[in-house]
Amino acid sequence: MTEGTFSVAMTEKVAATARRHLLRADGQEDLCFALWHPSEGATRSSALIHELLLPRYGERNVHGNASFEAAFLERALTTAAALGSGLALMHSHPMGRGWQGMSRDDIAAEHGKAAAVFGATGKPFVGLTLAGDEAWSARFWERTAPRTYERRWCRTVRVIGDRFDIHYMDELAPRPRVTSQQIRTVSAWGEDCQADLARLRIAVVGTGSVGGIVADILARTGFQHVDFIDFDIVEDRNLDRLIYATRNDIGMLKTDVLAAHLKSRATAEHFVANPVDAAVFEEKGFRAALDADLIFSCVDRPWGRHVLNLIAYAHLIPVIDGGIAARTNRHGKIAAADWRAHTATVGRPCLSCLGQYDPALVQLEREGFLDDPKYIDALPKDHPLKARENVYAFAMSCASFQVLQALAYKLAPLGLSNPGPQLYHFVGSFMEQPDLHRCKEGCSFPSLVATGDSCAFSVTGPRPANMLITVAKSAIAERKKGRLGFVLQCGEEIRRRLPFAKKELR
Repeated sequence: MTEGTFSVAMTEKVAATARRHLLRADGQEDLCFALWHPSEGATRSSALIHELLLPRYGERNVHGNASFEAAFLERALTTAAALGSGLALMHSHPMGRGWQGMSRDDIAAEHGKAAAVFGATGKPFVGLTLAGDEAWSARFWERTAPRTYERRWCRTVRVIGDRFDIHYMDELAPRPRVTSQQIRTVSAWGEDCQADLARLRIAVVGTGSVGGIVADILARTGFQHVDFIDFDIVEDRNLDRLIYATRNDIGMLKTDVLAAHLKSRATAEHFVANPVDAAVFEEKGFRAALDADLIFSCVDRPWGRHVLNLIAYAHLIPVIDGGIAARTNRHGKIAAADWRAHTATVGRPCLSCLGQYDPALVQLEREGFLDDPKYIDALPKDHPLKARENVYAFAMSCASFQVLQALAYKLAPLGLSNPGPQLYHFVGSFMEQPDLHRCKEGCSFPSLVATGDSCAFSVTGPRPANMLITVAKSAIAERKKGRLGFVLQCGEEIRRRLPFAKKELR
Protein backbone atom coordinates (compact mmCIF):
# COMPACT_ATOMS: atom_id res chain seq x y z
CA MET A 1 0.00 0.00 0.00
CA THR A 2 1.06 3.60 -0.51
CA GLU A 3 1.34 6.51 1.87
CA GLY A 4 -1.97 8.14 2.54
CA THR A 5 -3.88 4.87 2.65
CA PHE A 6 -3.23 4.51 6.38
CA SER A 7 -4.91 6.07 9.39
CA VAL A 8 -4.96 5.83 13.18
CA ALA A 9 -8.04 6.33 15.36
CA MET A 10 -8.62 6.37 19.10
CA THR A 11 -11.34 7.40 21.52
CA GLU A 12 -11.12 10.71 23.34
CA LYS A 13 -10.78 8.75 26.60
CA VAL A 14 -7.64 7.00 25.32
CA ALA A 15 -6.27 10.25 23.87
CA ALA A 16 -6.80 12.10 27.17
CA THR A 17 -4.91 9.42 29.11
CA ALA A 18 -2.07 9.58 26.59
CA ARG A 19 -1.91 13.38 26.83
CA ARG A 20 -1.68 13.29 30.62
CA HIS A 21 1.23 10.86 30.45
CA LEU A 22 3.16 12.18 27.46
CA LEU A 23 2.96 15.94 28.03
CA ARG A 24 4.97 16.21 31.25
CA ALA A 25 4.99 19.21 33.54
CA ASP A 26 8.82 19.33 33.34
CA GLY A 27 8.74 19.70 29.54
CA GLN A 28 10.70 16.51 28.83
CA GLU A 29 9.72 13.87 26.28
CA ASP A 30 8.02 10.70 27.41
CA LEU A 31 6.75 7.50 25.83
CA CYS A 32 4.44 4.52 26.20
CA PHE A 33 3.20 1.59 24.17
CA ALA A 34 -0.36 1.05 22.94
CA LEU A 35 -2.41 -1.85 21.60
CA TRP A 36 -4.48 -1.62 18.43
CA HIS A 37 -6.99 -3.57 16.37
CA PRO A 38 -7.07 -3.43 12.56
CA SER A 39 -9.89 -1.94 10.51
CA GLU A 40 -9.45 -2.77 6.83
CA GLY A 41 -11.42 -0.67 4.37
CA ALA A 42 -11.46 -1.05 0.61
CA THR A 43 -8.48 1.30 0.23
CA ARG A 44 -7.46 2.31 3.77
CA SER A 45 -5.89 0.43 6.69
CA SER A 46 -6.62 1.88 10.13
CA ALA A 47 -5.10 1.10 13.51
CA LEU A 48 -7.71 1.48 16.27
CA ILE A 49 -5.95 2.18 19.56
CA HIS A 50 -7.86 0.42 22.33
CA GLU A 51 -5.47 0.27 25.30
CA LEU A 52 -2.35 2.03 26.58
CA LEU A 53 0.57 0.26 28.23
CA LEU A 54 2.16 2.82 30.52
CA PRO A 55 5.74 2.24 31.72
CA ARG A 56 6.42 0.76 35.14
CA TYR A 57 9.29 1.85 37.34
CA GLY A 58 12.61 1.24 35.63
CA GLU A 59 11.10 0.43 32.18
CA ARG A 60 11.98 3.76 30.53
CA ASN A 61 14.44 6.59 30.92
CA VAL A 62 13.61 10.29 30.69
CA HIS A 63 16.64 12.42 29.91
CA GLY A 64 15.43 15.16 27.58
CA ASN A 65 14.73 12.47 25.02
CA ALA A 66 12.97 9.36 26.27
CA SER A 67 14.06 5.75 25.73
CA PHE A 68 12.66 2.39 26.83
CA GLU A 69 14.34 -0.66 28.31
CA ALA A 70 14.21 -4.09 26.69
CA ALA A 71 11.95 -5.34 29.50
CA PHE A 72 9.25 -2.80 28.58
CA LEU A 73 9.29 -3.88 24.94
CA GLU A 74 9.17 -7.55 25.95
CA ARG A 75 6.14 -6.94 28.19
CA ALA A 76 4.40 -5.01 25.43
CA LEU A 77 5.09 -7.70 22.81
CA THR A 78 3.88 -10.47 25.10
CA THR A 79 0.67 -8.58 25.91
CA ALA A 80 -0.06 -7.73 22.28
CA ALA A 81 0.53 -11.29 21.11
CA ALA A 82 -1.68 -12.73 23.85
CA LEU A 83 -4.55 -10.41 22.94
CA GLY A 84 -4.15 -10.70 19.16
CA SER A 85 -3.48 -6.96 18.96
CA GLY A 86 -1.01 -4.84 17.08
CA LEU A 87 1.60 -2.78 18.90
CA ALA A 88 2.21 0.96 18.69
CA LEU A 89 4.82 3.25 20.24
CA MET A 90 3.71 6.70 21.38
CA HIS A 91 6.13 9.48 22.25
CA SER A 92 5.93 13.24 22.71
CA HIS A 93 7.56 16.31 21.16
CA PRO A 94 6.63 18.89 23.82
CA MET A 95 8.04 21.80 21.83
CA GLY A 96 6.48 20.70 18.54
CA ARG A 97 3.47 22.22 16.83
CA GLY A 98 1.25 20.47 14.29
CA TRP A 99 2.11 17.28 12.41
CA GLN A 100 5.59 16.08 13.43
CA GLY A 101 8.41 14.68 11.36
CA MET A 102 10.93 12.19 12.73
CA SER A 103 14.46 12.66 14.02
CA ARG A 104 17.18 10.09 13.39
CA ASP A 105 16.68 8.78 16.94
CA ASP A 106 12.91 8.47 16.34
CA ILE A 107 13.49 6.52 13.12
CA ALA A 108 16.05 4.23 14.74
CA ALA A 109 13.76 3.49 17.69
CA GLU A 110 10.82 2.49 15.47
CA HIS A 111 12.50 0.98 12.40
CA GLY A 112 14.85 -1.08 14.54
CA LYS A 113 11.94 -2.74 16.34
CA ALA A 114 9.60 -3.23 13.35
CA ALA A 115 10.79 -6.79 12.64
CA ALA A 116 10.39 -7.92 16.27
CA VAL A 117 6.90 -6.43 16.45
CA PHE A 118 5.80 -8.03 13.17
CA GLY A 119 7.25 -11.36 14.25
CA ALA A 120 5.35 -11.33 17.54
CA THR A 121 2.02 -9.89 16.34
CA GLY A 122 1.87 -10.44 12.57
CA LYS A 123 0.94 -6.76 12.24
CA PRO A 124 2.88 -3.60 11.31
CA PHE A 125 4.59 -1.58 14.01
CA VAL A 126 2.77 1.76 14.38
CA GLY A 127 4.41 4.95 15.62
CA LEU A 128 2.61 8.02 16.96
CA THR A 129 3.93 11.42 18.01
CA LEU A 130 2.07 13.91 20.20
CA ALA A 131 3.11 17.55 19.77
CA GLY A 132 2.95 20.16 22.52
CA ASP A 133 -0.19 21.65 20.98
CA GLU A 134 -1.87 18.21 21.26
CA ALA A 135 -1.62 17.50 17.52
CA TRP A 136 -1.08 13.84 16.63
CA SER A 137 0.96 12.37 13.79
CA ALA A 138 1.40 8.69 12.87
CA ARG A 139 3.02 6.15 10.53
CA PHE A 140 2.96 2.44 9.79
CA TRP A 141 6.13 0.35 9.37
CA GLU A 142 5.02 -1.93 6.55
CA ARG A 143 6.77 -5.19 5.73
CA THR A 144 7.58 -4.93 2.01
CA ALA A 145 9.96 -7.91 1.74
CA PRO A 146 11.69 -10.37 4.08
CA ARG A 147 13.63 -8.32 6.68
CA THR A 148 12.56 -5.10 4.92
CA TYR A 149 10.26 -2.56 6.60
CA GLU A 150 9.33 0.79 5.10
CA ARG A 151 7.68 3.78 6.72
CA ARG A 152 4.22 4.72 5.43
CA TRP A 153 2.90 8.01 6.70
CA CYS A 154 -0.72 8.12 7.75
CA ARG A 155 -3.02 10.63 6.10
CA THR A 156 -4.93 11.25 9.33
CA VAL A 157 -5.13 10.60 13.04
CA ARG A 158 -8.73 10.67 14.28
CA VAL A 159 -9.87 11.24 17.88
CA ILE A 160 -13.48 10.15 18.40
CA GLY A 161 -15.70 11.08 21.31
CA ASP A 162 -18.16 13.74 22.31
CA ARG A 163 -16.47 15.87 19.66
CA PHE A 164 -14.52 14.93 16.56
CA ASP A 165 -10.86 15.93 16.18
CA ILE A 166 -8.90 14.98 13.09
CA HIS A 167 -5.22 15.69 12.41
CA TYR A 168 -4.05 15.78 8.78
CA MET A 169 -0.64 15.34 7.24
CA ASP A 170 -0.68 18.33 4.91
CA GLU A 171 1.64 16.70 2.36
CA LEU A 172 -0.81 13.83 1.89
CA ALA A 173 -4.00 15.83 2.49
CA PRO A 174 -3.20 19.35 1.25
CA ARG A 175 -5.30 22.25 2.48
CA PRO A 176 -7.76 22.97 -0.30
CA ARG A 177 -7.87 26.33 -1.98
CA VAL A 178 -10.97 28.36 -1.21
CA THR A 179 -12.78 28.85 -4.49
CA SER A 180 -14.88 31.81 -5.52
CA GLN A 181 -18.02 29.65 -5.22
CA GLN A 182 -17.32 29.08 -1.51
CA ILE A 183 -16.94 32.68 -0.34
CA ARG A 184 -20.24 32.86 1.54
CA THR A 185 -19.82 29.39 3.00
CA VAL A 186 -16.29 30.06 4.27
CA SER A 187 -17.33 33.41 5.73
CA ALA A 188 -19.51 31.50 8.21
CA TRP A 189 -16.65 29.67 9.92
CA GLY A 190 -13.31 30.69 8.39
CA GLU A 191 -10.70 29.02 6.20
CA ASP A 192 -9.22 26.78 8.90
CA CYS A 193 -12.57 25.14 9.68
CA GLN A 194 -13.34 24.89 5.98
CA ALA A 195 -10.03 23.08 5.40
CA ASP A 196 -10.82 20.60 8.20
CA LEU A 197 -14.28 19.95 6.81
CA ALA A 198 -13.35 19.76 3.14
CA ARG A 199 -10.65 17.13 3.70
CA LEU A 200 -12.97 14.71 5.48
CA ARG A 201 -13.72 11.62 3.44
CA ILE A 202 -17.48 11.19 3.59
CA ALA A 203 -19.62 8.14 2.85
CA VAL A 204 -23.33 8.54 2.11
CA VAL A 205 -25.06 5.20 2.60
CA GLY A 206 -28.39 5.15 0.81
CA THR A 207 -28.94 7.50 -2.12
CA GLY A 208 -32.70 7.92 -2.00
CA SER A 209 -34.53 11.15 -1.21
CA VAL A 210 -32.61 12.06 1.97
CA GLY A 211 -29.24 10.72 0.82
CA GLY A 212 -29.41 12.59 -2.49
CA ILE A 213 -30.08 15.92 -0.75
CA VAL A 214 -27.34 15.29 1.83
CA ALA A 215 -24.88 14.59 -1.00
CA ASP A 216 -25.93 17.76 -2.83
CA ILE A 217 -25.35 19.86 0.31
CA LEU A 218 -21.93 18.30 0.87
CA ALA A 219 -20.81 18.95 -2.70
CA ARG A 220 -21.96 22.59 -2.62
CA THR A 221 -20.33 23.12 0.81
CA GLY A 222 -16.91 22.18 -0.57
CA PHE A 223 -16.30 18.62 0.62
CA GLN A 224 -13.73 17.03 -1.69
CA HIS A 225 -14.37 13.27 -1.53
CA VAL A 226 -17.76 11.59 -1.15
CA ASP A 227 -18.48 7.86 -1.57
CA PHE A 228 -22.03 6.77 -2.41
CA ILE A 229 -23.03 3.27 -1.29
CA ASP A 230 -26.25 1.86 -2.70
CA PHE A 231 -27.38 -0.92 -5.05
CA ASP A 232 -30.78 0.41 -6.09
CA ILE A 233 -31.90 1.86 -9.42
CA VAL A 234 -33.88 4.95 -10.39
CA GLU A 235 -37.53 4.13 -11.00
CA ASP A 236 -40.45 6.18 -12.25
CA ARG A 237 -41.97 6.26 -8.77
CA ASN A 238 -38.78 7.89 -7.40
CA LEU A 239 -39.01 11.10 -9.40
CA ASP A 240 -41.10 12.97 -6.84
CA ARG A 241 -38.27 12.86 -4.31
CA LEU A 242 -34.86 12.40 -6.01
CA ILE A 243 -33.14 15.76 -6.37
CA TYR A 244 -30.64 14.42 -8.88
CA ALA A 245 -32.74 12.22 -11.18
CA THR A 246 -34.78 12.84 -14.33
CA ARG A 247 -36.92 10.63 -16.56
CA ASN A 248 -33.85 9.96 -18.68
CA ASP A 249 -32.17 8.28 -15.68
CA ILE A 250 -34.84 5.62 -15.10
CA GLY A 251 -33.27 2.17 -14.99
CA MET A 252 -29.80 3.48 -14.10
CA LEU A 253 -27.99 2.86 -10.82
CA LYS A 254 -28.74 5.65 -8.33
CA THR A 255 -25.07 5.94 -7.35
CA ASP A 256 -23.95 6.51 -10.95
CA VAL A 257 -26.63 9.10 -11.60
CA LEU A 258 -25.89 10.95 -8.36
CA ALA A 259 -22.14 11.00 -8.97
CA ALA A 260 -22.64 12.50 -12.44
CA HIS A 261 -25.11 15.05 -11.05
CA LEU A 262 -22.70 16.34 -8.41
CA LYS A 263 -19.67 16.84 -10.61
CA SER A 264 -21.23 19.95 -12.14
CA ARG A 265 -22.43 21.29 -8.77
CA ALA A 266 -19.45 20.72 -6.48
CA THR A 267 -17.61 23.85 -5.39
CA ALA A 268 -14.31 22.15 -4.47
CA GLU A 269 -11.47 22.65 -6.92
CA HIS A 270 -10.88 18.90 -7.02
CA PHE A 271 -14.02 16.87 -6.29
CA VAL A 272 -14.23 13.07 -6.19
CA ALA A 273 -17.64 11.38 -6.35
CA ASN A 274 -17.12 7.63 -5.96
CA PRO A 275 -20.13 5.37 -6.63
CA VAL A 276 -20.20 1.96 -4.94
CA ASP A 277 -22.91 -0.33 -6.33
CA ALA A 278 -23.49 -2.49 -3.28
CA ALA A 279 -25.51 -2.62 -0.09
CA VAL A 280 -23.62 -1.64 3.06
CA PHE A 281 -24.34 -5.10 4.49
CA GLU A 282 -22.49 -6.72 1.57
CA GLU A 283 -18.74 -7.12 1.97
CA LYS A 284 -18.03 -4.67 -0.87
CA GLY A 285 -20.23 -1.95 0.61
CA PHE A 286 -19.06 -2.63 4.16
CA ARG A 287 -15.38 -2.24 3.28
CA ALA A 288 -16.08 0.90 1.27
CA ALA A 289 -17.77 2.42 4.33
CA LEU A 290 -14.64 1.72 6.41
CA ASP A 291 -12.66 4.11 4.18
CA ALA A 292 -14.71 7.05 5.48
CA ASP A 293 -13.93 9.53 8.25
CA LEU A 294 -17.64 10.27 8.70
CA ILE A 295 -20.74 8.41 7.47
CA PHE A 296 -24.25 9.64 6.70
CA SER A 297 -26.84 6.91 7.25
CA CYS A 298 -29.73 7.48 4.85
CA VAL A 299 -31.12 3.95 4.84
CA ASP A 300 -34.58 2.89 5.92
CA ARG A 301 -34.01 -0.83 6.59
CA PRO A 302 -32.94 -2.47 9.86
CA TRP A 303 -30.03 -4.51 8.48
CA GLY A 304 -28.25 -1.49 6.99
CA ARG A 305 -28.69 0.50 10.19
CA HIS A 306 -27.45 -2.48 12.23
CA VAL A 307 -24.25 -2.59 10.16
CA LEU A 308 -23.73 1.17 10.49
CA ASN A 309 -24.35 0.98 14.23
CA LEU A 310 -21.53 -1.54 14.51
CA ILE A 311 -19.22 0.61 12.36
CA ALA A 312 -19.83 3.65 14.60
CA TYR A 313 -18.57 1.84 17.70
CA ALA A 314 -16.35 -1.03 16.61
CA HIS A 315 -14.56 0.93 13.85
CA LEU A 316 -14.63 4.43 15.39
CA ILE A 317 -16.34 6.09 12.43
CA PRO A 318 -19.12 8.47 13.55
CA VAL A 319 -22.48 7.89 11.86
CA ILE A 320 -24.98 10.68 11.27
CA ASP A 321 -28.36 8.97 11.04
CA GLY A 322 -31.76 10.29 10.08
CA GLY A 323 -35.20 9.05 9.18
CA ILE A 324 -38.77 10.03 8.32
CA ALA A 325 -42.07 8.56 9.48
CA ALA A 326 -45.41 9.74 8.15
CA ARG A 327 -48.91 8.45 8.78
CA THR A 328 -52.36 9.16 7.39
CA ASN A 329 -55.73 8.71 9.04
CA ARG A 330 -58.59 6.56 7.77
CA HIS A 331 -59.73 9.43 5.56
CA GLY A 332 -56.38 9.61 3.79
CA LYS A 333 -55.42 12.88 5.49
CA ILE A 334 -52.04 13.43 7.11
CA ALA A 335 -52.14 12.51 10.79
CA ALA A 336 -48.47 12.68 11.71
CA ALA A 337 -45.10 13.31 10.12
CA ASP A 338 -41.87 13.15 12.08
CA TRP A 339 -38.23 13.22 11.17
CA ARG A 340 -35.16 12.88 13.31
CA ALA A 341 -31.38 13.14 13.24
CA HIS A 342 -28.75 11.74 15.60
CA THR A 343 -25.00 11.25 15.78
CA ALA A 344 -24.03 7.69 16.74
CA THR A 345 -20.54 7.56 18.18
CA VAL A 346 -18.59 6.57 21.26
CA GLY A 347 -20.19 7.92 24.41
CA ARG A 348 -23.57 8.60 22.79
CA PRO A 349 -26.62 6.35 22.56
CA CYS A 350 -26.61 3.95 19.62
CA LEU A 351 -29.21 3.69 16.87
CA SER A 352 -30.81 0.63 18.42
CA CYS A 353 -31.24 2.24 21.85
CA LEU A 354 -32.77 5.31 20.20
CA GLY A 355 -35.32 3.13 18.44
CA GLN A 356 -33.99 3.88 14.95
CA TYR A 357 -34.32 0.21 14.06
CA ASP A 358 -35.65 -2.99 15.58
CA PRO A 359 -32.85 -5.57 16.07
CA ALA A 360 -35.45 -8.34 15.83
CA LEU A 361 -36.07 -7.42 12.19
CA VAL A 362 -32.42 -7.70 11.13
CA GLN A 363 -32.45 -11.47 10.77
CA LEU A 364 -35.81 -11.35 9.02
CA GLU A 365 -34.33 -9.01 6.43
CA ARG A 366 -31.25 -11.23 6.04
CA GLU A 367 -33.57 -14.12 5.23
CA GLY A 368 -35.54 -12.08 2.71
CA PHE A 369 -38.82 -11.79 4.62
CA LEU A 370 -38.93 -7.99 4.41
CA ASP A 371 -39.06 -8.29 0.62
CA ASP A 372 -41.60 -11.10 0.62
CA PRO A 373 -45.04 -9.71 -0.39
CA LYS A 374 -46.82 -12.52 1.47
CA TYR A 375 -45.01 -11.66 4.73
CA ILE A 376 -45.63 -7.92 4.34
CA ASP A 377 -49.32 -8.39 3.46
CA ALA A 378 -49.85 -10.41 6.63
CA LEU A 379 -48.63 -7.57 8.87
CA PRO A 380 -51.06 -5.16 10.56
CA LYS A 381 -52.09 -2.15 8.49
CA ASP A 382 -50.26 0.26 10.83
CA HIS A 383 -46.99 -1.73 10.89
CA PRO A 384 -43.93 0.50 10.16
CA LEU A 385 -42.83 -1.81 7.33
CA LYS A 386 -45.99 -0.88 5.45
CA ALA A 387 -45.38 2.84 5.75
CA ARG A 388 -44.35 4.21 2.38
CA GLU A 389 -45.35 7.83 2.79
CA ASN A 390 -42.62 10.27 1.90
CA VAL A 391 -42.71 13.88 0.83
CA TYR A 392 -39.85 15.73 -0.80
CA ALA A 393 -40.18 18.65 1.61
CA PHE A 394 -39.92 16.27 4.58
CA ALA A 395 -36.82 14.70 3.05
CA MET A 396 -35.21 18.12 2.59
CA SER A 397 -35.73 19.01 6.24
CA CYS A 398 -34.45 15.63 7.45
CA ALA A 399 -31.35 15.93 5.26
CA SER A 400 -30.69 19.42 6.61
CA PHE A 401 -30.99 18.12 10.18
CA GLN A 402 -28.39 15.45 9.45
CA VAL A 403 -25.89 17.86 7.90
CA LEU A 404 -26.35 20.28 10.81
CA GLN A 405 -25.63 17.41 13.21
CA ALA A 406 -22.37 16.76 11.35
CA LEU A 407 -21.36 20.42 11.28
CA ALA A 408 -22.00 20.84 15.00
CA TYR A 409 -20.08 17.65 15.76
CA LYS A 410 -16.99 18.73 13.80
CA LEU A 411 -17.01 22.52 14.25
CA ALA A 412 -18.20 22.60 17.90
CA PRO A 413 -19.29 26.26 17.78
CA LEU A 414 -18.60 27.93 21.15
CA GLY A 415 -17.52 24.48 22.35
CA LEU A 416 -20.99 23.00 21.81
CA SER A 417 -20.57 19.85 19.74
CA ASN A 418 -23.50 17.75 20.90
CA PRO A 419 -27.03 18.90 20.05
CA GLY A 420 -28.21 15.41 20.97
CA PRO A 421 -30.95 13.45 19.20
CA GLN A 422 -33.40 15.79 17.51
CA LEU A 423 -36.98 14.85 16.66
CA TYR A 424 -39.22 17.25 14.71
CA HIS A 425 -42.99 16.88 14.67
CA PHE A 426 -44.56 18.37 11.54
CA VAL A 427 -48.00 18.14 13.09
CA GLY A 428 -47.69 20.69 15.86
CA SER A 429 -44.45 22.18 14.49
CA PHE A 430 -42.27 21.53 17.51
CA MET A 431 -38.87 20.03 18.25
CA GLU A 432 -38.29 17.29 20.79
CA GLN A 433 -34.96 16.19 22.25
CA PRO A 434 -35.27 12.64 23.61
CA ASP A 435 -33.83 12.36 27.12
CA LEU A 436 -31.30 9.62 26.44
CA HIS A 437 -27.61 10.37 26.83
CA ARG A 438 -26.08 6.88 26.92
CA CYS A 439 -26.98 3.44 25.65
CA LYS A 440 -29.53 1.51 27.65
CA GLU A 441 -28.37 -1.00 30.24
CA GLY A 442 -27.46 -4.28 28.59
CA CYS A 443 -26.71 -2.81 25.15
CA SER A 444 -23.81 -4.69 23.59
CA PHE A 445 -22.46 -1.96 21.30
CA PRO A 446 -20.46 0.03 23.91
CA SER A 447 -18.50 -3.17 24.63
CA LEU A 448 -17.41 -3.30 20.98
CA VAL A 449 -15.61 0.06 20.95
CA ALA A 450 -12.39 0.01 18.86
CA THR A 451 -12.53 -3.75 18.23
CA GLY A 452 -12.50 -3.22 14.45
CA ASP A 453 -12.06 -6.38 12.40
CA SER A 454 -11.41 -8.28 15.63
CA CYS A 455 -15.08 -7.88 16.53
CA ALA A 456 -16.72 -11.28 16.84
CA PHE A 457 -20.04 -10.05 15.44
CA SER A 458 -20.78 -11.06 11.84
CA VAL A 459 -23.01 -8.41 10.30
CA THR A 460 -22.41 -8.75 6.55
CA GLY A 461 -23.88 -11.23 4.11
CA PRO A 462 -25.21 -11.67 0.58
CA ARG A 463 -28.16 -9.70 -0.64
CA PRO A 464 -31.37 -11.70 0.00
CA ALA A 465 -32.76 -13.52 -3.02
CA ASN A 466 -36.13 -11.78 -2.71
CA MET A 467 -34.45 -8.41 -2.84
CA LEU A 468 -32.58 -9.30 -6.01
CA ILE A 469 -35.78 -10.60 -7.57
CA THR A 470 -37.57 -7.37 -6.72
CA VAL A 471 -34.82 -5.32 -8.33
CA ALA A 472 -34.74 -7.62 -11.33
CA LYS A 473 -38.50 -7.25 -11.83
CA SER A 474 -38.11 -3.49 -11.76
CA ALA A 475 -35.38 -3.77 -14.37
CA ILE A 476 -37.57 -5.90 -16.61
CA ALA A 477 -40.39 -3.39 -16.30
CA GLU A 478 -38.01 -0.65 -17.41
CA ARG A 479 -36.78 -2.86 -20.25
CA LYS A 480 -40.32 -3.12 -21.55
CA LYS A 481 -40.33 0.68 -21.68
CA GLY A 482 -37.17 0.62 -23.76
CA ARG A 483 -34.82 1.49 -20.89
CA LEU A 484 -32.00 -1.06 -20.75
CA GLY A 485 -29.55 0.65 -18.36
CA PHE A 486 -30.04 -1.45 -15.29
CA VAL A 487 -30.40 -4.73 -17.16
CA LEU A 488 -27.06 -4.17 -18.85
CA GLN A 489 -25.33 -3.23 -15.59
CA CYS A 490 -26.72 -5.89 -13.28
CA GLY A 491 -27.80 -8.79 -15.46
CA GLU A 492 -24.63 -10.73 -14.75
CA GLU A 493 -25.06 -10.40 -10.99
CA ILE A 494 -28.66 -11.58 -11.19
CA ARG A 495 -27.72 -14.60 -13.30
CA ARG A 496 -24.79 -15.48 -11.05
CA ARG A 497 -26.59 -15.23 -7.74
CA LEU A 498 -30.04 -16.34 -8.81
CA PRO A 499 -29.82 -19.43 -11.01
CA PHE A 500 -33.56 -19.81 -10.54
CA ALA A 501 -34.28 -16.21 -11.52
CA LYS A 502 -35.68 -17.05 -14.95
CA LYS A 503 -38.37 -19.21 -13.38
CA GLU A 504 -39.16 -16.70 -10.63
CA LEU A 505 -39.41 -13.78 -13.02
CA ARG A 506 -41.87 -15.26 -15.46
